[in-house]
Amino acid sequence: MEGYIWDYRDPYAWMAKVREGLPPLIISVAITGGVQGKEMNENLPETPEEQAEQTREVYEAGASIVHVHARNPEVQWMTTSNPEDYLRVNAMIRDKCPDIIINNTTGGGPELTMEQRMASIYANPELCSLNLGPFVLKVPLKERAEPLPHPRPAMVFDRCLPCSYSDVEAFARTMKEKGIKPEMELYHPGQYWVFQDLLMEGLVDPPYDFQFVMGFQTSSFPTPANLLGLVNELPPQSIFSVIGVGYFQIPMNVMGIMLGGHVRVGMEDNLYYAKGQKLKSNAELVARIVRIAKEMNREIATPAQAREMLGISQEPTQY
Repeated sequence: MEGYIWDYRDPYAWMAKVREGLPPLIISVAITGGVQGKEMNENLPETPEEQAEQTREVYEAGASIVHVHARNPEVQWMTTSNPEDYLRVNAMIRDKCPDIIINNTTGGGPELTMEQRMASIYANPELCSLNLGPFVLKVPLKERAEPLPHPRPAMVFDRCLPCSYSDVEAFARTMKEKGIKPEMELYHPGQYWVFQDLLMEGLVDPPYDFQFVMGFQTSSFPTPANLLGLVNELPPQSIFSVIGVGYFQIPMNVMGIMLGGHVRVGMEDNLYYAKGQKLKSNAELVARIVRIAKEMNREIATPAQAREMLGISQEPTQY
């Protein structure tokens, strides 16, 4: 891990890293998400088979982490609350991608209770996302047209996803008991207070894995200044990744590459390759970020390198 964890705020360290070579870039892919479905982009993977196949494609393109939202097999546009559904998807992914890091959501979907969001933790992932606070979500969703299965009614998700200190602690404690590293989703700088609480309770261990969610509703605006502010407040022994939602995926990802951090792409965050051009697959996003990173002299991390940087086992989970 030596050389991978450093003080991103130190200008001398950054210049030295640029001269020597910044650490390999970890690419995470959120292949599906928990809100939109095929009614928004017919190429978004929903079934276990679709999720496993698109994971194989992004793995071969250069991704080292896959972020999973397993869907309810009875109502495909809803995120499941059954650990068995996550186990099925995880097993199919592992069969196709022998060493990719499997990262299950605990954000789930807008209609799940806190207890139901725990389902993914019991499916033996290596990472789990951990939201560090509540957020408000309002998304208009169009009706799913036939002949696609599981028609979805037109609706507007207008929800507050609540989250208390004790809720976050419960998720983190369960992850720690099961040997799962939390990927802490930080939506705005005030949520560093929640991290400090986890630290005082002994529920997180270094290296601390932060993911900055830029441009999501009620998160920080996706601007260079705001991203720099979040980086400036990182605690020691941290590693960070950057999400940019929608239009802001490319600029936020490029800033993450430039700063020496890491990136997340995927159809959870962005359904378009370019204006008016829907994505055909998640692999398109990985291929583009690999190309950009290489032009910026960042090597692409293998799963083994990503495991070392994150401080997780080199032995992939088995199902």
